[in-house]
Amino acid sequence: MGKFDGVLFYTDYDDTLYNSAHTVSPENHAAIRYFIEHGGRFSIATGRAHRTFTPQIERERLEFNAPVVLSNGAALFDYETDAYLVQTCLEHDTPARLAELCREFPALAFEAYHGEDIYVHNPNYVTQAHLAKVASPYRAAPIPEMPTPWTKVILEQDESCLKAVQARLLARWGEHYEAIFSNRYLLELTAKGCHKGAMAAKAAELLHIAPGRLYCMGDNQNDIPMLALSAIPFAPANCAREVRDWGARVLGHCDEHAVAQAIGILDGIY
Repeated sequence: MGKFDGVLFYTDYDDTLYNSAHTVSPENHAAIRYFIEHGGRFSIATGRAHRTFTPQIERERLEFNAPVVLSNGAALFDYETDAYLVQTCLEHDTPARLAELCREFPALAFEAYHGEDIYVHNPNYVTQAHLAKVASPYRAAPIPEMPTPWTKVILEQDESCLKAVQARLLARWGEHYEAIFSNRYLLELTAKGCHKGAMAAKAAELLHIAPGRLYCMGDNQNDIPMLALSAIPFAPANCAREVRDWGARVLGHCDEHAVAQAIGILDGIY
């Protein structure tokens, strides 16, 4: 029996576990290994898709022993069996709706995720920076020529534009979509009810984790749905103002091994 038996910990990846130097620190690695070796179930809940997250496993020597939440909650993937446990898609009307939205906001860019492929409309500086960071190729294409279904869409522009886009989108089609910021320049679109919180809860159910023994950590608005389920909602000091104001327990910066700090707190509890 390990001290962390029956405890599940999910962390966001970018700017939480993965630091500003674009790596996972040795301190975080050591803490995760300690947590797993003493019975804990550990995994990652990321906005990245299967294609853009999977290369990180080998590159960063990631260790986890629970399903990974992908695509901002559009999917739950078991790397042990190399299979999706849950995979959701946006409605078939989504391309037409986004075309309408892009006519109203001509500076708007977006990435549409279809299987392992990424299709891009009107790529801008945000698109280029984002896809360079995740080291993924993409195909620019007219919206009607993009194959469907899409698992998620990332809308890209500056914050003021995206807030207007979010308001317009939710006013028209809010019953069909989650539209949540993952940072100031990325507005993530998934099917209604599909977010990190829903998939972390599904994983907890599959792993028979008791209420009150799920812990989550994240830095941005898209993490709040899973932080709301956490016995202690952890956030790094570099978190968005919305996360801090929401009431997360703020620890050190992601560059100061915040995940290791959270595991240290759990070590004191259990």
